[in-house]
Amino acid sequence: MFELFSYTLSYSSLLLLFLVAFFIGMAKTGVHGVSMFAVPLLAIMFGGKNSTGLMLPMLIMADFFAVKYYHRHANWGYLLKLFPSAAVGVLVGTWLGNVIDDHVFRSIMSVIIFASLGIMLWIEKGNKESIPDYLWFALLMGLLGGVTTMIGNLASSVMALYLLSMRLPKNAYIGTAAWFFLVINLFKVPFHIFNWQSIDVNSFLLNLICLPFIALGAWCGIWLVKRIPEKYYRWLVIVMIGVAAVLILV
Repeated sequence: MFELFSYTLSYSSLLLLFLVAFFIGMAKTGVHGVSMFAVPLLAIMFGGKNSTGLMLPMLIMADFFAVKYYHRHANWGYLLKLFPSAAVGVLVGTWLGNVIDDHVFRSIMSVIIFASLGIMLWIEKGNKESIPDYLWFALLMGLLGGVTTMIGNLASSVMALYLLSMRLPKNAYIGTAAWFFLVINLFKVPFHIFNWQSIDVNSFLLNLICLPFIALGAWCGIWLVKRIPEKYYRWLVIVMIGVAAVLILV
């Protein structure tokens, strides 16, 4: 064991932290769902609420990589529908994080993720026009995305449900998600610092040493996504979210 920026770590836990950073980089540049493997790993090491604050700067660093590469593909029509209710969702999530414990939240998240997964599978199995491109659906998904990203950094499944149901092409899906999460994650920072006090100088310094692994993961994600055909990419996202949902439940 050793001390690093006020954290007591073992060499194995430091390696796991770097693995989390790598997963986050991959997820943000297109291998969506991988970051959900990172959530339980970080929660085991640092606790539920503290892990969300520790993960947030890593997510933002990875968001910048994703936006840099995919920014031109974003669909701003969908983003402008999502942002207002997502901001409200962050406020709701801030309040919920103070009144429910980690076990209850994990149970709720598992239900939401499995429900989202079921709807995605239903859409893919021939009901591709069943989810309408209506404002109410965007507002609902934005609200759920804001709540789940604030409490557990687990909005990937919610955004996957919305963006996949909008039938966005691969690059447009990644670019739109990249801008959504960059804006919302930056919006979350003051609440983590001043309300939850889950981000401080020491946690940020720990994030900084993870930057090379985030960058490596981002590069690997871009490389991999380029080689996945459009029709298989949607199923990759669905499968990864399904596996991660099981891990969260366990």
